[in-house]
Amino acid sequence: MKRHRPPPPHILRDHAHSAWRDLALTSVPVALFCALVVALVVWLVNPSPPRAITISAGPRDSAFMAMAEAYRTILARNGVKLNVIESDGSVQNLQRLLDPKQHVDVGFVQGGVVDGKDVGSLMSLGSVAYLPMVVFYRGTGLSQLSQLEGKRIAIGREGSGTRLLSLNLLHANGIDPGGDTTLLPLDGLQAATQLVSGNADAAMLSGDSTTRALMLRLLAIPGISVMSLDESTAYTRLFPYLEDIELPPGVLDLSRRLPPETIHLVGPTVEIVARDTLHPAISDLLIEAATEVNGAPGLLQRAGEFPNTEMHDFRISEDATRYYRSGKSFLYRSLPFWLASVADRLIVLLLPLAVLVIPALRTIPALYSWRVRSRIYRYYGALIAIERDALKHTSEKERRQLVEDLDEIERSLNTLHMPLAYADAFYVLREHIGFVRGQLNANEPMTQ
Repeated sequence: MKRHRPPPPHILRDHAHSAWRDLALTSVPVALFCALVVALVVWLVNPSPPRAITISAGPRDSAFMAMAEAYRTILARNGVKLNVIESDGSVQNLQRLLDPKQHVDVGFVQGGVVDGKDVGSLMSLGSVAYLPMVVFYRGTGLSQLSQLEGKRIAIGREGSGTRLLSLNLLHANGIDPGGDTTLLPLDGLQAATQLVSGNADAAMLSGDSTTRALMLRLLAIPGISVMSLDESTAYTRLFPYLEDIELPPGVLDLSRRLPPETIHLVGPTVEIVARDTLHPAISDLLIEAATEVNGAPGLLQRAGEFPNTEMHDFRISEDATRYYRSGKSFLYRSLPFWLASVADRLIVLLLPLAVLVIPALRTIPALYSWRVRSRIYRYYGALIAIERDALKHTSEKERRQLVEDLDEIERSLNTLHMPLAYADAFYVLREHIGFVRGQLNANEPMTQ
């Protein structure tokens, strides 16, 4: 019975492109893996800064709007567009930031308007200004809010931060809506006008209503006084978001020494509040703008007092903490904003490259070596089969068939493009082919 011998394998008769094919088959999967890792890092870890962001500011012609416009000019220097939208003030700004349907990234929010809301998704970039509560009243000698009970008090329009703060302070003094005290929904110039005309007994002014010009006009009217709060320190203990603010003698008008003595006020600070998805580079730009706009000395503050990281209703972002501690990074100090952004992202990529990509790249030589040697091993598989059959053959016809198979292997080997690094294995294989051929020739007389 004829013995079955597996035929010689079809050993790549066309080896013209075997070297680059091996290189492609080993390097392309690794390159795709590396590209995927890099893409995931860029997308998830360090996306590029947006070209435009939106800030919810305040009413038209308000201090909030003026600050936002100044910020817009500064951000534009770095190629970032700041879209400024009007609002009713801090309360609406906070509502917009908390509403995911509102495309608002940043807003000005005064302390004390959170009112139990969950603000875990928001962060503060720092406080940028005081927002004092100044109480003007008809008469003299008042120093406590409780002394306003039973009077007509302008406490700010509905939905405003001034109204919310006024209600909180009056409530702490036992004055609530529905009692003997009349609470008027008036603020600003309208409240001041009603106070002067006698239609209101007191006006609680805050924010844009506490300008130097308006306070000087009110103080110049006989019978109108400003309240210096004796319990200002107590308010800051009871309401952690409040600050004890002083108007020193002469700060409004040195020539007339107005006010004639120190006025003790209380008020919250205004914070730049952002969603926690704000890009770190944009955070740096906003704080840089706040430093330029809000860092100057003013009626209520010393130079460099703002912006700062005093915590109130919102947690300070890690990026803001880093900026206040060490300033802008070397890249952003030395390069244009967008070039620094690209360089910063490339540096961040070094970690995944070091941890995953570099080890993956080191597998390419091993995979390439395995492919080259596996081709040689296939030749050895066919050669061993011929050698085994050479020991078992019984006829000249079978020997000649083995010789033809060996010739086919050698012809295929002659077309093989072998990298120089593996030339030793190549020539060893040729020696072994010669060894098997010698065995076949040595057995030739036995088959005659």
